[in-house]
Amino acid sequence: MELASASVVVIQTLTRATNQDASVLKPAEEQLRQWEIQPGFYSVLLNIFMDHSLDVHVRWLAALYFKNGIDRYWRRLAPNSLSEEEKSSLRAGLIANFNEPVNQVATQIAVLIAKVARLDCPRQWPELIPVLLEGVRTQAMLPQHRALLTFYHVTKVLASKRLAADRRLFQELASGIYGFCCSLWTHYTESFLQQVAASDQDATAHSLERTLLSLKVLRKLTVHGFAEPHGHAEVMAFLNAVFERMQQYLNCLRTITAGHPCREKLEKAVILCTKVLLDFLEQHPFSFVPFVSRSLELAVGSVFARAEGRPAFERFTVQCMSLIKMIVKNDSYRPSKNPEDSKPQTMEAYRVKSAFFNYQTLTEICRRLVSHYFLLTPEDLAMWDEDPEGFAIEESGGDSWKYSLRPCTEVLFLDIFHEYSETLTPVLLEMLHALQVPTSQEDSVGLFIKDAVYNAVGLAAYELFDTVDFDEWFRNQLVVELQVKDSRYRLIRRRVIWLVGQWVAVKFKQELRPVLYQALLSLLQDADLVVRLAAATTLKLSVDDFDFKTEQFTPYLESIFSLLFQLLQSVSDCDSKMHVLNVTSCVIERVGSQIRPHSGSLVQYLPVLWKQSEEHNMLRCAILTTLINLVQGLGADSVGLYPFLLPVIQLSTDISKPPHVYLLEDGLELWLMTLENSPAVTAELLHIFHNMPAILELGSENIQMCLQIVRAYTYLAPVEFLESYGATLCKAFCDLQADITTEGQVHILKIIENILKVHPVAGPQIFHPLLPSIFKGILDGERYPVVMATYLGIFGRIILQNPAYFSGLLGQIGMELGQEPDQLLGSLVDMWVDRMDNITQPGRRKLSALALASLLPTDNSIVQDRFCGLVNVCAEALHDIMMEDPDGGAYRDRLIMAVEEVHFGEELEQPTEQDKRKKLLAMKDPVHSTSLQQYVYDKLKAQQDFMGPQAFQVLMETVDPELTTQLQEFMSSL
Repeated sequence: MELASASVVVIQTLTRATNQDASVLKPAEEQLRQWEIQPGFYSVLLNIFMDHSLDVHVRWLAALYFKNGIDRYWRRLAPNSLSEEEKSSLRAGLIANFNEPVNQVATQIAVLIAKVARLDCPRQWPELIPVLLEGVRTQAMLPQHRALLTFYHVTKVLASKRLAADRRLFQELASGIYGFCCSLWTHYTESFLQQVAASDQDATAHSLERTLLSLKVLRKLTVHGFAEPHGHAEVMAFLNAVFERMQQYLNCLRTITAGHPCREKLEKAVILCTKVLLDFLEQHPFSFVPFVSRSLELAVGSVFARAEGRPAFERFTVQCMSLIKMIVKNDSYRPSKNPEDSKPQTMEAYRVKSAFFNYQTLTEICRRLVSHYFLLTPEDLAMWDEDPEGFAIEESGGDSWKYSLRPCTEVLFLDIFHEYSETLTPVLLEMLHALQVPTSQEDSVGLFIKDAVYNAVGLAAYELFDTVDFDEWFRNQLVVELQVKDSRYRLIRRRVIWLVGQWVAVKFKQELRPVLYQALLSLLQDADLVVRLAAATTLKLSVDDFDFKTEQFTPYLESIFSLLFQLLQSVSDCDSKMHVLNVTSCVIERVGSQIRPHSGSLVQYLPVLWKQSEEHNMLRCAILTTLINLVQGLGADSVGLYPFLLPVIQLSTDISKPPHVYLLEDGLELWLMTLENSPAVTAELLHIFHNMPAILELGSENIQMCLQIVRAYTYLAPVEFLESYGATLCKAFCDLQADITTEGQVHILKIIENILKVHPVAGPQIFHPLLPSIFKGILDGERYPVVMATYLGIFGRIILQNPAYFSGLLGQIGMELGQEPDQLLGSLVDMWVDRMDNITQPGRRKLSALALASLLPTDNSIVQDRFCGLVNVCAEALHDIMMEDPDGGAYRDRLIMAVEEVHFGEELEQPTEQDKRKKLLAMKDPVHSTSLQQYVYDKLKAQQDFMGPQAFQVLMETVDPELTTQLQEFMSSL
């Protein structure tokens, strides 16, 4: 690109790309995409975003395109990568000056410089750090700030590199600039403190901004720049200074009003100090030991001291609690059972912790957590009234404890209670015993306290297992409290049913379950939505429990299921609907087929909900899960769902549609469940398989589920399915064979084997392209025993059930390999006899014996030469499957299935339609319908008749006499 002329064109295109009109925006974006790989394009962008006379939106967009291009084209080996000459010119231009006047553009430029630094600094860009430090030293305010901003982003990305060589380079950088960065932070902090005292707001804001940036740099250098920080005096001095400066920041916060322009940044400075401590503790726990005592004094004093006037902004409280939690939970501070095996730093930290967390301190922390931090606030109650669904489904899992006060207090309580349970259990029990008397509805303070204490007892359920008789408490007090209908008592109704949910998997007698179900039945009709949602949660916990007994729940099933459905309709938030659906789905899963009489209303509502949730893919995932369990519960009756169900499966598994990213996994599971419970194939169900080839091409982690679906179709409608999709399936299997795992390969082979079982005539023709390679795999001595066993199973069925096709295949392979068919047959039998031990399943061993015995009678010398091996295989299989009849003492084939065995007894509690199909198919399978004892006898007798007694006797003499004796014993009962 010619820079001068190109700049005008690119500026015009970038201007159009800032337009909100899609008809203008889209062509401009497409043009910019085409230019991305043109030499000189990024030099043009550099000139544009460095030109302060241009429109700020155009400059910002130019910087954005430059930044995105670094990821794609800066690396030397990337397709269409930038030339070394252009990159060198760009690097020089990026740090030519630091006078960008617009903050947003300055930040964008700082980030893109950091991206280049990650790839090129220090080897290809050694001048970057010196230029940045020089910029930081300048007295001009704007260039100083921009250089410091860039310095921070560069430090941040260099600190994030994890290769050993990169870490060594960063440590060298840190040791070289650490002292300067510390002095920079000290200077800016002192300036800020003087200016805030003088009430110079503009100067204060500038100094505070630089204080933050320099502290951010120091955070990265301190945490990632030293392998053993305790060996560096400057690092330890900085950490000591962090405590002092944090106190100064906190004192400043007390003196400035809430609306002060510096207050937000000052709070950030305090939080940044705590982040330095938290990161350093996480990365260097042993180096942190000298600061454990001071950290605990700071954190506990800030959070639990009763002194008035302490700063109370929530984020600082959360950070202090996180610091306490990390010290309490740190494995590096926990001595081994034998203290002599522990490091000195571990013992020192343990000593400091033990001295700090004495009885008085622990008691105070426990009481303050429960009686102060666990209390519902006016804001909580306002949210309860104004947004009950948001209050009830408030996020409290994952890492939310790191950012939100209530989850943080609960996690801290749990960790401290677990660590010091012997000390704190009596304290909590004392608080609980004080609440044994009923609390008046008029006593709002008493209700709040009871809610908080019950919360603590629920959180600590596992720790209190041996000290709280929960069954007695539930029977005598909690059930009574659940029956108090006063609206002011909603706090306790909600908390008690939540509490039961926490204890139900810990300690809850089986005979009390009906009492709980009756209570849930009442609470699911409560006037308060939050109480109803809490009851739904506890219902799920009680149903999804090891001790759940369906027969105890059945009397309540109809009413509870109806109330759950009403609750699902009454909530409006996506998260609430997902929550209630998950509860409903769990109930359906646990009660199984008993849900059939009660599912009508839900079946009618789910299509409506599916349509409403078009923009909410996670809610649709919950609907899919519910449908999976519903189809399983309904069994063959799920056919009534098909008008809704099949389009849902079609959409969820169509990878050309965007929702598949979220829905595919659950959609495949629903597809499989539908097939397994379908009584007969329909045209629509068969049509959905159009989606499968594209999914198989993905070769994703869903491949096993896809193959199970294919197998289900072969049971459901082998003729129709293979006529429609046989060729497509064969091609897909051929494509998959190249890069599939051994486990996946076995799944494919089993499907082919199954198709041969259900369709012995057409099956080999459909999968003919695959069979020669399987045959050659046998001859080559396939090294995986499971694969070899399946190979032999496939050819066992072909030999036994379609000998004409087998003869033709031998001829074809013989022509390809330049061998006679009889030679190939001999090699096959040799390998079969040799690898019989690879076949472990009795059914497959019997199939091998039937297949090899089916080669008799014959005058083929190749087969007769291997007669001993054939007899040996038959004898081994007979040993595996023959058992003495207890009535008559004669032997019988234990794999033979009598007609009455088709009826399901206790083998399957609720057999699916596929289970029935598999059983009926087994009845027709030679493995289960042919007596091996009789078959071998008939084949040997036919060979004798064919050869004559004398010649046959000569043939039998090739067999080991002991083997002959065993055969005679097996045949004696015929």
